Amino acid sequence: MSHQPERMGGRLPLLNPTAMSEAQKEVYDRLNKTMIQWADRAQFQSKTDDGRLIGPFNPGLYSPGIGTAFLDLHDAEEKYTSLSERVRQVVILAVGAVWESDYELYAHAAAARQAGLSEDAIRTLTTGGLPDDLSEQEKIAQQYARNLSAEHRVNAALYSAAEQAFGKQGVVDLTYLVGIYHITCALLNAFDIPAPSEQF
Repeated sequence: MSHQPERMGGRLPLLNPTAMSEAQKEVYDRLNKTMIQWADRAQFQSKTDDGRLIGPFNPGLYSPGIGTAFLDLHDAEEKYTSLSERVRQVVILAVGAVWESDYELYAHAAAARQAGLSEDAIRTLTTGGLPDDLSEQEKIAQQYARNLSAEHRVNAALYSAAEQAFGKQGVVDLTYLVGIYHITCALLNAFDIPAPSEQF
């Protein structure tokens, strides 16, 4: 089942590119050159046929100053992270599963496929489980992200395992990534933004 374009913004109407302020248009153009192209490569929907942005991208247009700053943080994480793309997608799906954020799970199930995760692993991650076919490092990343997201703490044993697996910088990078996707899921859930498809 897919949603009609007018419902894709949830509680926020989708902004039309022809009716945006200059500041909104700057964010829109930046997103089109970066995140929207990435979404196309990962094969998930990020805008409507008439060019309106969906998912977490539409809320950012309503507050372009903060939206731009958040994009800067997101871009810095992608550029400087020490984490592999597979680990990143495991973490993001673990966060999305805790938040039960449909669009986030829809989008990053597609990104996880691009990163080489199996369909069984993706299905398990989107429901909050720990797949058997992950590497030990990936399993630690899932547990770290899930515990921090669900319990707002990481116990000493899990922290020690994460530090052994990723090093100090890696654990910091892991924590930044969890935080970035808490913001993303908060935007999606606060504004009740649906996924274009119920199939992840």
